[in-house]
Amino acid sequence: MTSAPSLAPRPTAKGRNMVAIASGKGGVGKTWLAITLAHALARKGERTLLFDGDLGLANLDIQLGLMPEHDLGGVIAGHLTLNQAVTAFEDGGFDIIAGRSGSGGLANMPASRLQMLSDDLILLAANYDRVIVDLGGGVERTVRQLTHGVGACLVVATDEPTSLTDAYAFIKITHMDRPETDIRIVVNMVKSDREGERTYNTLLKACEGFLKFSPPLLGVIRRDPKVREAIRSQTSLLTRFPNSVAASDVEAIAGKLLT
Repeated sequence: MTSAPSLAPRPTAKGRNMVAIASGKGGVGKTWLAITLAHALARKGERTLLFDGDLGLANLDIQLGLMPEHDLGGVIAGHLTLNQAVTAFEDGGFDIIAGRSGSGGLANMPASRLQMLSDDLILLAANYDRVIVDLGGGVERTVRQLTHGVGACLVVATDEPTSLTDAYAFIKITHMDRPETDIRIVVNMVKSDREGERTYNTLLKACEGFLKFSPPLLGVIRRDPKVREAIRSQTSLLTRFPNSVAASDVEAIAGKLLT
């Protein structure tokens, strides 16, 4: 893979074309969704960047079988600009900024340095139609700070009680910290749309009851064995199984983001 060339800035409201993918915990398919959503947007003609914001436990490149020449670690160390860390993922038609797995120092960056990284990402986003930011799991400062200034924050949850509890915790802290954040819910790995809506309503009831806040449901993604197969083969679902039910569900979510 080679680094993508520098691009002429496109006029856009700063950060409003950025979409953060969050969850209260790991294991809910957040990174897989970030990859598949970026691919779906690229297939719809959007010039798309996928940013691995899971600082310290990065694995976007692993899920796609990539060995990028540059990654976020070089940016944090001061050896690269953010633009120089961009890698073109030709198979998906979108660009990637990979993280550096196991680099605990990234997760413990000072707030001022993390703010600089966030500001640089907002500037780089002007070169793209859409920027998807894969956040780390949890509600830590380093996770939430990368949501500042984004156009939307998608919170991924499953029907597991711990997932719902942790998703609520993320929504609560984010909403209290920045009430203007556009938070939307994606329910993943459910048997049917109806089950997904029930799961969403459980989360919505908690948000309305305790926060007086009603985050909308952006979409439901049905459980699909093809997802695991694609991850095991280190290939995007939309490349390996473009007609699978989960692929169809993510493409529907991408379409809603563009309306």
